[in-house]
Amino acid sequence: MALLFQMNNGEQWRTGMNSTGVFVVNTPAGFYAQQVASVPDPATGKPDPAKLKAFFAAHPETAPFRAWVKAHKPSSTLANATYYSLNAFQLVAADGSRRFVRWAMVPLQPYAPVADPATLDHDFLSNDLAHQLHQGPVRWRLVLTLANSGDITDDATQAWPLDRATIDAGTLTLTSTVPQTDGACRDVNFDPTILPHGIETSNDPLLAARSGAYANSFHRRLFEEAAAKPGAAP
Repeated sequence: MALLFQMNNGEQWRTGMNSTGVFVVNTPAGFYAQQVASVPDPATGKPDPAKLKAFFAAHPETAPFRAWVKAHKPSSTLANATYYSLNAFQLVAADGSRRFVRWAMVPLQPYAPVADPATLDHDFLSNDLAHQLHQGPVRWRLVLTLANSGDITDDATQAWPLDRATIDAGTLTLTSTVPQTDGACRDVNFDPTILPHGIETSNDPLLAARSGAYANSFHRRLFEEAAAKPGAAP
């Protein structure tokens, strides 16, 4: 889930969230190594199990992610999934005091696990969301989780204890959907480091890497769209 909050003073808060509670690696180098190990074998069309095994053995920080995935079957719809910020950020009060925070969009619709994806159409999630919206809005609560002193704030593979204080910061209500090809979000770079006054990044090294990767992806998408227009120079 990606969101853009537009402030009255012109500032924006952009956030991109994942549907897993922790991330697989904690450094840009680790993420690169994961991508290399996950390249499909031309002979099978799937990643080489030996390369993946070697990657996981060399990156023990992936253990929490692998455990989380085994314990959490994917949700049956986009509307009953929880979406996590993964990285930590800092809330800055008017007096300059700071508090580290993570957030999640928690669905009001009860979670249900997905059926066998192999039996479903490849667009079943977006089609299901459109069907649900014809029946009425779908909603999520924005829940902020506050870190305690000593909690790890620069490692997205490490979850905070479940007893941390939370704040219900509001409700997101989704009432309609449009195709991504011509929707308003198509031309937005959901860079998670674009933050309004009062929210700042943590020292998590993934944040700077995400910012750079998202910008590169956005520019490539614009270039490809421009090149595909009739009359565009070869």
